[in-house]
Amino acid sequence: MIPRYSRPEMVAIWSPETRFRIWFEIEAYACDALAKLGVIPQEAARTIWEKGGNAKFDVARIDEIERETKHDVIAFLTHLAEFVGPDARFIHQGMTSSDVLDTCLSVQLTRAADILLADIDGLLAALKKRAYEHKDTVTIGRSHGIHAEPTTFGVKLAFAYAEFERCRERLVRAREDIATCAISGAIGTFANIDPYVEEYVAEKLGLKPEPVSTQVIPRDRHAMFFATLGVIASSIERLATEVRHLQRTEVLEAEEYFSPGQKGSSAMPHKRNPVLTENLTGLARMVRGYSMPAMENVALWHERDISHSSVERMIGPDATVTLDFALARLTGVIEKLLVYPENMEKNLNKFRGLVHSQRVLLALTQAGVSREDAYRLVQRNAMKVWEQGADFLAELLADKDVRAALSEDEIREKFDLGYHTKHVDTIFRRVFKEG
Repeated sequence: MIPRYSRPEMVAIWSPETRFRIWFEIEAYACDALAKLGVIPQEAARTIWEKGGNAKFDVARIDEIERETKHDVIAFLTHLAEFVGPDARFIHQGMTSSDVLDTCLSVQLTRAADILLADIDGLLAALKKRAYEHKDTVTIGRSHGIHAEPTTFGVKLAFAYAEFERCRERLVRAREDIATCAISGAIGTFANIDPYVEEYVAEKLGLKPEPVSTQVIPRDRHAMFFATLGVIASSIERLATEVRHLQRTEVLEAEEYFSPGQKGSSAMPHKRNPVLTENLTGLARMVRGYSMPAMENVALWHERDISHSSVERMIGPDATVTLDFALARLTGVIEKLLVYPENMEKNLNKFRGLVHSQRVLLALTQAGVSREDAYRLVQRNAMKVWEQGADFLAELLADKDVRAALSEDEIREKFDLGYHTKHVDTIFRRVFKEG
């Protein structure tokens, strides 16, 4: 997590100040529940909220205490007692450190998920707007990087919209899965704390009780959460890679916005490089990388160990902050993307009608020619276009074997671009659920 790839709202979730405030709320809500059960005095619970709630926790002071105690939660509780006074003895009754740490992490990850969901909503809005703008902008579709058949640039963007809509649905489920609370004490048996406390704290924090926590919340939940972030990152890279390919000089069908005063190269003044989408490709690799240690965290020893702790202290902020930045950057790329329909048309016609080969192939088979013979007839004319720069339509019209099966009008009709875009409206209705 470095400032270059960070945005303030997400960074704030992971600040020490935010973490200690959440820790306090967990402890204070637990005290409220314990007071309702008659385990601690009501007055003590009120005092904890009044004195602790107004406290400005001193991060340096907590760090100082931790250097001696070698225990972060004890250091925090010691510092909290400096504000609360004698009633601090009622704090953390029957609880264990993981109750605080795991429940806090759940709060942080759900808050992070809410920001990421808003990010995806912004990206979806940008994709939808640009998709409709270029719904009928015909371009060449490519397979293996080679010209295949015509599509529209709007369909390309609709594809990305549908993919990120799936990403959003997955993140909603991952958020729900991670939004759990554990206040179950040592080994998770509730031996020293009533399950009511967990239920109370969970409700106050917008979480749900963990059915069985074994002292720590099961890490399969976290693994799924970070794996979901990794999938979203992969979708970011897919779209970024598409833009990068389309911006290549010999293609130039779309291009990142190049702002006034921007420089592309320290050596070559003519350069306009796809730096934003290249950056997104790199960031996506990082976010995906965080999912593997999250999966390795699942296999803890018996009821708990802390091998997961150092991992989560890094991947929690790093993965969410990086993905937040990446989604915002990708949204900006799409909003400002320069699109060149003239170049799309030019590239589409570069091989002089070759993209209509399948239509001719099918027409021949429907005219009674075997598929093997039809393929041979079409391919031998197509190779003349590749190798000699011939015109595909002209070659077909001059081929006596092709003409034996198809008339001139039947052949010419197969070169109608509109044939390839006739179902664009259907695709848009399916993707955008409109019309």
